[in-house]
Amino acid sequence: MSQNDTSGAAQTDGIVLSVKDLTVAYGNIKAVKGISFEVREGEIVTLIGANGAGKSSTLRAISCMLPYSGHIIYKGRDLRNIPADKIVAMGIAHVPEGRGIFGNLTVMENLKLATWQRKDQVEIAKDYGRVFSLFPRLRERGNQLGGTLSGGEQQMLAVARALMSRGKILLLDEPSMGLAPVLVREIFRVLTEINQAGTTILLVEQNANMALRVASRGYVLETGTIALSGTGAELRGHPKVKEAYLGG
Repeated sequence: MSQNDTSGAAQTDGIVLSVKDLTVAYGNIKAVKGISFEVREGEIVTLIGANGAGKSSTLRAISCMLPYSGHIIYKGRDLRNIPADKIVAMGIAHVPEGRGIFGNLTVMENLKLATWQRKDQVEIAKDYGRVFSLFPRLRERGNQLGGTLSGGEQQMLAVARALMSRGKILLLDEPSMGLAPVLVREIFRVLTEINQAGTTILLVEQNANMALRVASRGYVLETGTIALSGTGAELRGHPKVKEAYLGG
């Protein structure tokens, strides 16, 4: 386990996403202060930390929704100056904090919107089947407006919409926020299933216990810097993580 930026392993092959010296600022305030980390193919990597630690800003920079300094490399390609819509087409799907669904569109319209750059109609049909298998309630509510869904159903729709874009790596920002414990467990069960089916996941989550249980590796962010890194099990057992994020 490392006290600052290391990947926790000397291995360099299989890296899907490499973040190097990332800095994100809002005016004179630096939300992210030169962090570096890696995500390998097939992993669930989680970023945990208190509010304001820089977790969401990191994901938004990766999606090119925020200006940044440093380097973000996806499958060997530097993402600087690539428009956000092109980022999606490259295979990076982002489920933002607050879900970001279109409340005035139906469930089916939300899902269809995620396929606008795709031409593979046969595969799109297969993906509808996949997301309805993962989230049966969405099939039942296909003609219901997104804004009338429960919080848990809206989160399911947000994840399903990201899957419909055929993302190779899924950026998830606080998927458990505002959900009852039973729905939190369900969301994490589905995320594990999605990962086992081949989707790499970068997860930002305040429910550190659940996040570290499913994570291959994790990083602890404190005031814009990486304070700790290690496997999910290592971080769950670390005294500092237990005291600050796992209720002792």
